[in-house]
Amino acid sequence: MSGAPFSSGGAVRGRVRVLGGWSRSSSRPWGVRATPWIYLAPALVVLGGLLVYPVYQLGLISFLEYTQAQVSGGEPATFQGFGNYATLLGDSEFWRVLLATVVFAGACVVSTLAVGCALAVLLTRVRAVPRLALMLAALGAWATPAVTGSTVWLLLFDPDFGPVNRMLGLGDHSWTYGRYSAFLLVLLEVVWCSFPFVMVTVYAGIRAVPTEVLEAAALDGASQWRTWRSVLAPMLRPILVVVTIQSVIWDFKVFTQIYVMTNGGGIAGQNLVLNVYAYQKAFASSQYSLGSAIGVVMLLILLAVTLVYLRLLRRQGEEL
Repeated sequence: MSGAPFSSGGAVRGRVRVLGGWSRSSSRPWGVRATPWIYLAPALVVLGGLLVYPVYQLGLISFLEYTQAQVSGGEPATFQGFGNYATLLGDSEFWRVLLATVVFAGACVVSTLAVGCALAVLLTRVRAVPRLALMLAALGAWATPAVTGSTVWLLLFDPDFGPVNRMLGLGDHSWTYGRYSAFLLVLLEVVWCSFPFVMVTVYAGIRAVPTEVLEAAALDGASQWRTWRSVLAPMLRPILVVVTIQSVIWDFKVFTQIYVMTNGGGIAGQNLVLNVYAYQKAFASSQYSLGSAIGVVMLLILLAVTLVYLRLLRRQGEEL
């Protein structure tokens, strides 16, 4: 009987202490709560100037009739509403380019992940010196500017002086003449400059896997492929999802490689992707409003992918 009041009093005091701590944490001075935002303010200002205002202008122009006449001041800009988007969605070429962009980006993502993951596993199997050489070579490819890398790949596959045709015995075969061979050439360059990110990220994830797990798989007689599929891939799922979405964002908006290696989109536009298509509409045809509409469509697609990416970043410690 005497223990009940003591127990209830202790519980009450415990609740009071908890509530008191919560009350003190919620009533911190405004200056303390604003400190993180003060540190972030310069970066937010820069991002606002470099991102928010251009996106606003892009969206605004996409709702106007804005051609060379409006740019030169000969005619006033008129509001078109969703007219530019209706014109764009009713254009069969836009859907052809969108399909080509999705297929090309998907092929680039799959190839990049395959090469990056394979080399990441290879890094765990070689000695220190070959591992360092491979890492330096990969980081060199990653650091090479897109224009420089594209020009080098064009020289390698040049029909007259390129060493690739000589080694393969293809004579004066032009890789950029055919639609699929040109896309293949650009894909190889994109994978070459993109796989290091996947390789380094996955390699870091593999190194974090407990060695006991891999030793147990080896004792059970699992092959390298079975170890990757049944052990490593499930444990690296958060990392694989993140690098996949990151690669989708990068490869979906490829511009430099296509523009440089296919001379602006290939013969009769056979190698156009959305970024190059928007550039041609805006600057080659002076249809700035249509080019802006294409940019907004791309922005919405990439925004959806980015939101998924950010959501997965918050769930890296959870099962995906």
